[in-house]
Amino acid sequence: MDLGLHGKAAAVMAASDGLGFACALTLAREGADVAICGRREDALRSAAKSIADATGRRAVPIVADVSKAHDVERFVNAAAADLRGLDVLVVNAGGPPPGRFESLDDKAWQAAFDLTLMSAVRAVRAALPHFRAERGGSVVAIQSTSIRQPIDNLLLSNSLRLAVAGLFKSLATQHAPEGIRFNLVLPGTMATERSMQLARARAAETGATVEEALADRARPIPLGRLGQPEELADAVAFLASDRARYITGVALQVDGGIVRVPL
Repeated sequence: MDLGLHGKAAAVMAASDGLGFACALTLAREGADVAICGRREDALRSAAKSIADATGRRAVPIVADVSKAHDVERFVNAAAADLRGLDVLVVNAGGPPPGRFESLDDKAWQAAFDLTLMSAVRAVRAALPHFRAERGGSVVAIQSTSIRQPIDNLLLSNSLRLAVAGLFKSLATQHAPEGIRFNLVLPGTMATERSMQLARARAAETGATVEEALADRARPIPLGRLGQPEELADAVAFLASDRARYITGVALQVDGGIVRVPL
């Protein structure tokens, strides 16, 4: 299926590795030119080179910390300038750290607020003028199944990702007349460094090994395994594409069936 992404310009946040990298790579394989950001210049340049070498498309590395207001704005504007426009924005950020309520002070809440919610607010704010210049655009936010079903020990994620979902549902309605679409993807347990981080935290809490903690995370998934980053990236590319031109305001689970609450 041709997704209609050939020649499009896409900016992918936090894409030096993990889910962000997988999304940028998939978009480039579909024919888009991409700009990616991350905090570590060496890893970012390596990721951009890997994408360009694998796809033959432009991959522009821009060093930026998505938890910082100026960096987010600079990334989006630089991406649009380098790619001569902007058609797609993938909102992504590393997940806030695990922790139970009593262990989280105001500093932890503020850091998670800037990382999870305000990175999305600031990126969309910066992208809107560029979308309007193109007379349309697509924003896809990578969030979590914690929007549907809270996850133990992830109080920050459980709370703030719901705010992003409310934001995107509102934006989808407000900007539909302009041809700008807003959707979310909700990954379940994916085979990423984030899963390793959570498994290590769980192992430290329970006395289990990291391998046992990972097996425990996979056990309740109906498909019987952790998801692969490219499986999430395929969903992002579809929602970003012209093939999904009548889809806006949705939150698509990519979780192997683990969330069983009514949709």
